Amino acid sequence: MESKLKPSELMAISVLLALLSLQNWANATPQVPCYFIFGDSLSDSGNNNKLLTSAKVNYPPYGFDFPQGPTGRFTDGRTIHDFIVKRLGFKDYMPPFADSEGKNILNGVNYASGAAGILDATGYHRGGRIPFNEQIKNHKIIISRITDLMRNDSATKLHLSRCIYSVQIGSNDYINNYFKSALYHSGRRYTTQEFANVLIEQFSVQLKTLYDTGARKFAVYGLGLIGCTPDALSVYRPDGMPCVQKLNDGATPFNERLKPLLDEFNRNLTDAKFTYLNPSGNPAGLVTNSSCCQTGGGDGELCHPNSKPCRNPRQYLFWDGAHPTEVWNEMIAKSAYDSEKPEEANPFNIRKLAMQVMPLSFEKHRL
Repeated sequence: MESKLKPSELMAISVLLALLSLQNWANATPQVPCYFIFGDSLSDSGNNNKLLTSAKVNYPPYGFDFPQGPTGRFTDGRTIHDFIVKRLGFKDYMPPFADSEGKNILNGVNYASGAAGILDATGYHRGGRIPFNEQIKNHKIIISRITDLMRNDSATKLHLSRCIYSVQIGSNDYINNYFKSALYHSGRRYTTQEFANVLIEQFSVQLKTLYDTGARKFAVYGLGLIGCTPDALSVYRPDGMPCVQKLNDGATPFNERLKPLLDEFNRNLTDAKFTYLNPSGNPAGLVTNSSCCQTGGGDGELCHPNSKPCRNPRQYLFWDGAHPTEVWNEMIAKSAYDSEKPEEANPFNIRKLAMQVMPLSFEKHRL
């Protein structure tokens, strides 16, 4: 579809491109102008801190290896996305939506929330959380604020079209929904195949909504091995096996449907790029069956407040009962950013996604 831009819009775009080109030459700016993060506790950097919820970690020993100490990150140090934004060339980490202000939002915002899911009901027993639908609403608020800062709708659209939108969500729809049959009906109502269809149908609508707000570069993560966490091993006690196969097998259909969905988007939304990223890797050399910290906080999977962690977190895959250490996050971030293996990044890694040049078309598409 051809772009139908007014002369004033073309002028605004030309001015913005000239300014960005000059800025790149003078300041060695990041590879993309902004990076937006949507997700759950694997990505949360503080959005849950002020919520009434059992899914928040703004206390020691969280932040054990982070310069600012406990910030609300569910790990000892940096998250996957903290590492990725540095690889992309950003000076600062993306601020959580709850603390976003001023011109910093031009570089991106983190909307992720612990216990959040694709489905609004997911994680309700944990108390306050920000489901994916609400994260998208928060993004629309940020878009309005960016428009006020840029004072030009077309310049805002161009700015947003060059950003990367990272989406890593879905684990809680299994951990804190489907496999908690005493609290949620989904596990009794659907087979694993049917539940994956429910999630993918909703996820498709949500990604398309982001597209309609101006997103054009999507980095979408599949689900990791949710049956291999220390918490899963503690709850299900799989007779000496390294993982709870029931959990891994239950979540597999989601990944099997996610890849074709992104392929479909790439075929039909020709002015956008979607790439699939695998958050699993080879944990060789790391302790995988126990956590670095003493658990018992939250619903049992989080660190006990003010407890003393293990001596060397870099030897562990898991910081607490469900969330990885900084060393594992760094490994996955490296893979997502520059891996050439199709099983890890498909059709391309984040470095190549950043290089993609999007057509100047702001028309909405219909699938």
